[in-house]
Amino acid sequence: MNVRSRTVNMTEGNVVAHIVKFALPMFVGNLFQQLYNLVDSIVVGRFVGADGLAAVGATGSVTFLFFALCNGIGNGGGIITSQFFGTRDDTNVRKTMVNTAYIMAVMALSVGAVAYILTGPILRLLNTPDKIITDSITYMQLQCIGLIFVALYNYAASMLRALGDSRTPLIFLVISCFINGFLDVFFVCFLHMGVFGAAFATVISQLLSGASCLIFAFKTNEYFKFNKELARPDRVLIVRTVRLGVPLSLQFALIAISCMALQRVVNGYGAVAVAAFTATSRVEQIIHQPYQTMGASLSTFSGQNYGAKKNDRVVMGLKKSMVMMAVFSLLMLPIIQFGGTWIVKIFVEDAAVIEMGAAALRITSYFYVCLGTIYVVRSVLTGVGDAVFALQNGIVEVICRLTIPLLFTMIPVMGVWGIWWSVGATWTISGLTAVVRYLDYSKKIGLRQERNMEVNG
Repeated sequence: MNVRSRTVNMTEGNVVAHIVKFALPMFVGNLFQQLYNLVDSIVVGRFVGADGLAAVGATGSVTFLFFALCNGIGNGGGIITSQFFGTRDDTNVRKTMVNTAYIMAVMALSVGAVAYILTGPILRLLNTPDKIITDSITYMQLQCIGLIFVALYNYAASMLRALGDSRTPLIFLVISCFINGFLDVFFVCFLHMGVFGAAFATVISQLLSGASCLIFAFKTNEYFKFNKELARPDRVLIVRTVRLGVPLSLQFALIAISCMALQRVVNGYGAVAVAAFTATSRVEQIIHQPYQTMGASLSTFSGQNYGAKKNDRVVMGLKKSMVMMAVFSLLMLPIIQFGGTWIVKIFVEDAAVIEMGAAALRITSYFYVCLGTIYVVRSVLTGVGDAVFALQNGIVEVICRLTIPLLFTMIPVMGVWGIWWSVGATWTISGLTAVVRYLDYSKKIGLRQERNMEVNG
């Protein structure tokens, strides 16, 4: 079997075709991954009520914090793997994959245990309303137990994507999402297990997707076949992976902390605002997916081409992706502006929540281009190994989410709406920060477009 038979080399051929073909399976996969939370929210909101929806939503930023600490390491290992793959260094590809697995296993187990213990204190620190605190703790603690299964899937997916295979993770994710939907309905609607049932269904589905994807990868992809020599811990590669992965983890963690700060502001406005914020957050998670998948595709593309010393293709990938991102952002604007009410109705029947959620979506939709800019530019920087920006970006988001919501909500004409205006302002500032960093860093590493380059657009 050809060692590269289940991989894709992005250092040659049409730039846009590579990015789109790689991103499409990831986009579908990420949509299904979001269905874990969406189905939980819809089933709980419809069959448990607005308070149940608020309880699930109140845990979102906290859960993201702990998941981010593990996923950043996986992303760092994936970037290094893609760079070795671009240089045709198959030995170091395998070594990086093995050492990334060691790091992620330790991170997932340790972070999951700490998160489980700290769930109650953190949710109380965030001023979670008393009427939903018990269900929120229950939901989050089960998510912490499932962290090892999330890490299992994300490890397999990040390694496969680094090798250019974005389809295999999709297959198992889709199957597990259908299982999650079935179990959600069964546990919540028929067994009346409430929020606990929704969380339990998610954990079971995460276990199935992670285990099945990894087992399949070991059986079908030659890069997952290791001998004793390759399986030994490699200090140099562990340090390199940690050096790139930790800033990514810290970036995600800082973003999560900033979201927790925003959630605390939201919690102060009561259960209706929390439910509306939960609904709009779930919708925005869907909006994030095209940007996120394009960014992940661009990160792998940039990593392979930067490793192959084809900087001109990296720049072309950035420019083409910015155009595609802008087109999508403009297309989504009228959909959200005129269809926001119907979208929020999917989650909840409470009239007050629907009215607030629809108005909030209209506010944030004006800033989608800024959100897309963050993903595109940040992904190129990550792909070429800029670990510093990841941390810088996280710090910027923390500062913005700590200060802007407090300032905006104090303005009489804004009040509670300052929550969503602050989201747009944060996206704008973060996007500008990313552009400035790219312009500076690209000069340092010689990332420029050659006049005589031969690249198919």
